[in-house]
Parts: sequence; C-alpha cells; structure tokens
Amino acid sequence: MLVHPQFDPVALQIGPLAIHWYGITYLVAFGLFIFLANLRLKQAHYRDLSQSGRFDQQSVEDLLFYGAIGVVLGGRIGYCLFYKPFEYLSQPLEIFAVWHGGMSFHGGMLGVIVAMAVYARHKKLPWLWITDFIAPCVPTGLAAGRVGNFINGELWGRVADPQLPWAMVFPQSGSFIPRHPSQIYQFLLEGLLLFLVLWWFAKKPRPIGCVSGAFLMGYGSLRFIAEYFREPDAFLGLLGGGLSMGQWLCLPMIVLGLAMFAISTRMNVYLNRS
Repeated sequence: MLVHPQFDPVALQIGPLAIHWYGITYLVAFGLFIFLANLRLKQAHYRDLSQSGRFDQQSVEDLLFYGAIGVVLGGRIGYCLFYKPFEYLSQPLEIFAVWHGGMSFHGGMLGVIVAMAVYARHKKLPWLWITDFIAPCVPTGLAAGRVGNFINGELWGRVADPQLPWAMVFPQSGSFIPRHPSQIYQFLLEGLLLFLVLWWFAKKPRPIGCVSGAFLMGYGSLRFIAEYFREPDAFLGLLGGGLSMGQWLCLPMIVLGLAMFAISTRMNVYLNRS
C-alpha cells in the first residue's frame, strides 16, 4: 500500500507571510484559464469578434475577474446552504469565517453562472454564448484544485481493497485503512478527461448553449461516478438512495445539461445568425 506523503500545506514562508500550496493551485487555475481563453479567441469562429474589439483579450481578463468573484461568493454560500444550512442559520456571522474552510463546487458554479449573466448583459452578448466560451477553459482549473486537495490530504476516498496497487493510506483520516485516492480520480475525470472532450467538441462552431449543455452533462456524470470512490462528508454520510450530497447535486446538472443540449441543437442558433 501507498502512504500519503503528508506534504506541508505551506509552500513558502516569508516571515509572517505563509503561501499555501492550495493558494498556488488557484493561481495556476487562473493562469490556465487566461491561456486557454486566449487560445479560444484565435479559433476561426471567434476571430472576427476578437479583431473587432467587441470580445478580445481584455474581455478574457474581465471574465476571469467576474468568474473569480462568482466562485468565491457562490462557493461559500453554496456550502452553507447545501451542507450545513441549520448551523449557519443559527450562526449567520460564521458564513463570513472563510478561514474555517467550506466551499462547494456546485455553489461556485451557480455563482459563476450569475456572474456571467451580469457580464453578458454588460457586453450585450447572449449569456449562453459567454458560458459556451468559458466552458472548455474550466476543467483544467478544476484539475488544479484537485491537486491542491491531494497535497492537503483532504477529501480522501472510501475504503479500498488492500490489494489495489494504488490504494493509499491517508493518516489525516485518523486511521491507517487503505483508501481510494479519490482526489486523483477526480483530477483525471473532471479535470483532464472533461477538458479533452470539451476542447475537441468546442473547436468547431456549435449552436448557442450546446457547449454549456455538454459541460453540465459531462461534469455531472463524471463527478457522479467519482463520488462512489470518495468518502462522504462525515457530518452527512450517505443520503437517500445511498447517494452522497455531491451525487444528488449532480443529478439536476445532468438533466439540465441534457435539456440544454437537446434544445440548443434543435434551435440551431449561432451568434452570427441571431
């Protein structure tokens, strides 16, 4: 069996200033977004808008700013509402105590959706066109986040067969039971695999909403699968149907993604035709 290396979560200490590995993974995620979004601008179906200045490199930087705010606010509020609603309702000021931890991907996604709607209105562009543009640039950021989870030794997996070659002991779990390294599974599935599929799919012009629908279907399905190997939150356990909270939150994503994909394909509307 493998044993988690128990990395020091602090990458660099300069006097009282501590730079954490998890913070570095956020910076990597932002950097990858800028890099990939600028590559998207060079694709044939975005070139005219980019050259006209209506949607260019400055727009990409603005998207990152809006998206970062959406991720932080949505992630925190989503965690409070989805995972510990009664605790935070009884102590509302704890919502602002972000240093205690607690972020939700699904809440962060909702925050980004709202942020993109605000930005789309400002730019007078279709909201789903904006989400189609950013969707293929998101999974690498998710992959970076899972690397941070692994370095921190958090969000470990469920108990695994000791004969599994990559089964790993996470001493942070309080036991020396072999577990699935679920952070790595999510890195590979929701991060790399989803990125490759979406990037390939979005290289050609697609009807507005189609790429966004593919993202929702893809992430929801892959996260649903990965949750079978991830230890459920101790304070929640498994919920109805033997599913985790993460799986229940993925189900509406999959359904909405299927509906968006079907409707956008049927309507067949493109920006230059709308």
